[in-house]
Amino acid sequence: MALRTRLTEAFGLRHPIVLAPMDPAAGGALAAAVSAAGGLGLIGGGYGEHDRLTREFAAAGNQRVGCGFITWSMARDPSLLDAALARAPAALMLSFADPAPFADRIHGAGIALICQVHTLAQARRALEVGATAVVAQGTEAGGHGLTARGTLAFVPAVADLIARERPETLLLAAGGIADGRGLAAALTLGADGALMGTRFWATREALIHPAAKQRVLAATGDDTVRTQVYDIARQRPWPAAYTGRLLRNAFIETWHGREDDLRAHAAERGRAVTEADAAGDYDVANVTVGEAVGLIDDLPEAGALVRRIADEAEACLLRNARLVAAS
Repeated sequence: MALRTRLTEAFGLRHPIVLAPMDPAAGGALAAAVSAAGGLGLIGGGYGEHDRLTREFAAAGNQRVGCGFITWSMARDPSLLDAALARAPAALMLSFADPAPFADRIHGAGIALICQVHTLAQARRALEVGATAVVAQGTEAGGHGLTARGTLAFVPAVADLIARERPETLLLAAGGIADGRGLAAALTLGADGALMGTRFWATREALIHPAAKQRVLAATGDDTVRTQVYDIARQRPWPAAYTGRLLRNAFIETWHGREDDLRAHAAERGRAVTEADAAGDYDVANVTVGEAVGLIDDLPEAGALVRRIADEAEACLLRNARLVAAS
């Protein structure tokens, strides 16, 4: 059996599973493994570096993969978008700023445009610019986002908006999804598939220090928090409304709530964070995962994980279908 959705049909996938373009975890090897297993792998374009983009597309080999950018950061060097489009990606995902300035260029290249959104206003804007797919991300997600909406209520609200205003648009659910139960729930809520980050962060192919992965295996969702401290320390100019969901550690406990003090020492603290990350010291460096971290207890190969999640979702949907008694 297989899960057939509008997403699988549109992109020629075996499974309605998309890898979130996480920076730095979602490199070419991870994206390629997800695509090879029948999902859609997206390389994380991150804050925008040509060398990284070239390296990770090369690492993906001949697999059909896409790419994602932090839109406001990529806008400082739009040639990054040109470089990505020149590789004919399966899709281009934009997040965290208005996609309008870049939508026509993406459409003109014949590339599917995926827009990540956190509010209904952002979802409506994605529809206005002709997004192929909208990612409705709840605040449970790891990494950057808004505190505005939870996945359970937000996904069906966006599904209803799409049905009213642009029904051909695909919908992906994101935030708190780490297994087949989450994927089955996303489909039940009206999504065509799921965009998953935290679960693939904890795989063998993810470009993450082994010590950070071990932290994930010991953590629960109660251990995460939304904070700006690492953006301040690294002097990254994120819009004020966006925070990052991370695992609590000594650095966060020291500086969360003391952001003004941290700004006064940002250069020094930023160097310390960079050095700690290289050394595998995650009392200082950040572990960027969402509430679904508590559902993770192994570090599989990504391809095996895609197949496992799909099998779990199929079994879950079949089991729940039996709850509907014949009349």
